[in-house]
Amino acid sequence: VACLLISGIAGGLSQRVAQMLIAAGHEVVGIDYRDIRPPLHKQLAGMKIIRANYNKTVIEDIFKHHAFDSVLHLGRAGSFKEAAGKRFDLNVVGSQKIMNLCVQHGVRRLVVLSTFHIYGAHSSNHIPIAEDEPLRAGLQFPQIADAIQMDNMASTWVYRHPEVKTVVLRATNIVGPTLHNTMSEFLRLRRVPYLLGFNPMTQFIHEDDLARAVLAAWDGNFAGIFNVCGNTVVPWRTALELAQALTFPIPSPVASAFLRAAGNFPQYLSNFFRYPCVISDRAFQKASGWSAIVSAEETLWSTVAEARARQHAGLSM
Repeated sequence: VACLLISGIAGGLSQRVAQMLIAAGHEVVGIDYRDIRPPLHKQLAGMKIIRANYNKTVIEDIFKHHAFDSVLHLGRAGSFKEAAGKRFDLNVVGSQKIMNLCVQHGVRRLVVLSTFHIYGAHSSNHIPIAEDEPLRAGLQFPQIADAIQMDNMASTWVYRHPEVKTVVLRATNIVGPTLHNTMSEFLRLRRVPYLLGFNPMTQFIHEDDLARAVLAAWDGNFAGIFNVCGNTVVPWRTALELAQALTFPIPSPVASAFLRAAGNFPQYLSNFFRYPCVISDRAFQKASGWSAIVSAEETLWSTVAEARARQHAGLSM
């Protein structure tokens, strides 16, 4: 029986991972800087949950009072509702503290969830993008600098501290029925835009597939930096059809302003509606034996089904 710390436990992905671990008989402690949305799944009723910022001394006490075998750092602050300084404190300073505590307390395994956004969507991108491609996002959009710095720090950690087997996962668009992240909520809008003259290839990964990928990274005897994605690449407008969304075009010059107003979209994400950012997870599949099993159709429809039912009933949006 392993004892694990999971960060980001207020989020649907971390809770899904915790459910799987608890069902397998492991002990899980959850931490998050956010409040937990009720209700919790019944499997999580007895789980110890601590609210704390990752860069505060509280987290030091958590490590002192638990003999963690592994840490799953899934709690990157991606919401641009948070101020830039707070995102930096959580994603960079907080992640560094968690990683240092892993070394100090003899943690055996560390999994860090990063994002494919750090590659940037660019007309010069290779298709598909492997893990050694340059990180273009920071050149145009400094607002994603904290995510890039966190990824660079964790990637360096893989080789600097081999005593803690560390896996960094750069996940594509994560969506699913229990998630409330930017992309999931955007797809749930009654009317979803596309950029006039653009239809880039797009990838998604279902929350359950990513939860299994996190567990495969935790349970494997390997370390490194890996992309992880779903098993299908689809054009953006096809994705909207699969999500049964009403669509409408917007001119590219006003896209950034419109997307911010419509879905609280950060500016850098507007390029993902212009240019492809298609990643390859062949290296992770080879190292772990994992592969995505949820189809693109099920991934997208399960994400929006409840919202569409409310919309058809005329209750919201």
